[in-house]
Amino acid sequence: MTFDAGLAAQHQDQHQHQDQDQDQHQHQDPHANDAAPYGGGDPYADYRTGDFPFTELVDLADRRLGAAVIAANDEFFAERENLLVRERAVFDPEHFGHKGKIMDGWETRRRRGTDGADPFPAPGDHDWAIIRLGAPGVIRGIVVDTAHFRGNYPRRVSLQAALVPGAPGPERLLADDVTWVELVPPTPVRGHAANGFAIDVERRFTHLRLCQHPDGGIARLRVHGEVVPDPEWLELLGTVDLVSVLNGGTYEDASDRFYSSPTQIILPGTSAKMDDGWENRRRRVRGTNDWVRFRLAARGAVRAVEIDTAYLKGNSAGWIALQGRDGASGEWFEILPRTRLQPDTLHRFALPAPAVATHVRLDAFPDGGIARMRLHGSLTEDGATALRARWTALTR
Repeated sequence: MTFDAGLAAQHQDQHQHQDQDQDQHQHQDPHANDAAPYGGGDPYADYRTGDFPFTELVDLADRRLGAAVIAANDEFFAERENLLVRERAVFDPEHFGHKGKIMDGWETRRRRGTDGADPFPAPGDHDWAIIRLGAPGVIRGIVVDTAHFRGNYPRRVSLQAALVPGAPGPERLLADDVTWVELVPPTPVRGHAANGFAIDVERRFTHLRLCQHPDGGIARLRVHGEVVPDPEWLELLGTVDLVSVLNGGTYEDASDRFYSSPTQIILPGTSAKMDDGWENRRRRVRGTNDWVRFRLAARGAVRAVEIDTAYLKGNSAGWIALQGRDGASGEWFEILPRTRLQPDTLHRFALPAPAVATHVRLDAFPDGGIARMRLHGSLTEDGATALRARWTALTR
């Protein structure tokens, strides 16, 4: 296994001064980033979060996309799979097992030195976990969530990413000929907090490696970015869902994100429960409606549309309309006229002629939820060419 530090030299520079300041402060107070011990009541009352704009992007490590934590060197106290649980971490102060406190996250044992004369771990000692991204793509930001790890979080974390095709196992990913690109150098984090890292490495990745220095616990990991699909695979399939997250479809903007992200409309599979789609607030102003705009994987010809209101029984959209646009500055045109929806129902629409578009806008009247939308069709010749060009630029 090799590391490409050259691509991340600029990141090292921007973090170095900050790290030095934090190191100096921690030298004076080694527990500067600790959270106060749990004192009862709501365990999230003193949780420390932040404003991370990149969290509007899809989570490439979402289990619903097929992501998994495929290996870790240690998970003595808590299993590695907890890192990708969709719901926020829970805390039960009375929950203990045979190995000690049971935490909702990934937690390793305390590292030790070589002997009593040198009891602390060596400076380079660390624990690691390898994550397979559910949707390979460009990583724009990462959140390392240490919720409820107040005094047992890692002193630092680091993150590396790799591009390894196929379905490699741990042995292949740990081989010497695999190059891991540094995204985040060893950087201090806070306990019981959302620790966000903006990433600007313009490369497509399939796997991520999360390291704890020297040990500790992390509750959740979120890896936000842009999906970059394999153009050869899409061309082999022929007919694809042009707006699916897995194929590179992207939510761009919406009138309302109160209950959930509109990205959930274009996730794979069927909605599992009411909050697994897009739901907005109750609209009170007549003459207005809710809407969401998507960018397709590439320019394509849409031939059939599916709108699903699964699990939305008393709060589904009453009517929908679908418009398309060919190019960023093109005029909007009608794909589906205003159409009545039924709650908790899959609706299918065959278009009378292919609708060639790069963007679509879904309008909900007057408000309400949509579980899933599918736009079945094929890439145009120029759409496929643009997708191949982007793939080539990001996989060199």
